[in-house]
Amino acid sequence: MSEGPRSIYWRGVRDFAPLILGVVPFGLVAGIASIDAGLDIFHAMGFSTIVLAGASQLASIALIGQNATLIVIVATALIINARFIMYSASLATHFAGLSLPRRVLAAYLLTDQAYAFSIIRYRDESWDVRQKLAYYVGVGSALWLVWQVSTALGALLGAGVPAEWSLDFAVPLVFLALLVPAIRDRADGAAALVAGVIAVAAAGMPYNLALPIAAVAGIGAGVALGREQPA
Repeated sequence: MSEGPRSIYWRGVRDFAPLILGVVPFGLVAGIASIDAGLDIFHAMGFSTIVLAGASQLASIALIGQNATLIVIVATALIINARFIMYSASLATHFAGLSLPRRVLAAYLLTDQAYAFSIIRYRDESWDVRQKLAYYVGVGSALWLVWQVSTALGALLGAGVPAEWSLDFAVPLVFLALLVPAIRDRADGAAALVAGVIAVAAAGMPYNLALPIAAVAGIGAGVALGREQPA
């Protein structure tokens, strides 16, 4: 008997659960940074709810704290979030036929974690579009709740968390936990390696250009190697 959307939704929640230990420190850092930048808790939570993108959220908060102009803040967030264009294009084939409200919900919940978990799962399951959406929303809504709660806690704590806790170290750990299961073949490995090397080498570039440049280079390497492999 085929698994129902509700059951699949909760499977998405369960699959996300191990990442809570990484997302919570990430959210705490975002909340603490918001208060340090001069935002109050209401603005911090509004920002977190609307943006819902950890990397660009932290970058934008840092720029706010430096009194950067609005156009610089918005441009920086857009550049960092450019990867979501690629995520959306990849998911479009899986969500074809969904109503506009459901596509809007899916767009709002789009994160690195929701995309990575869903794409990996879609490779292994013969689900219809409703089942695919249910899993995606399960991961995305669980992340949304954990992110908002941990950001609120961080904002309430303010600068009271000792620096020696090094909560910001949880950020790369979260992305590593997503990356490793997604590497299935040589093309995936090449894409990850090239993107990682370029991202580190170009880390000092202005406007956070290292991320989109590394993403494009990684995709190019993966595509090139994939064409060389036999079908």
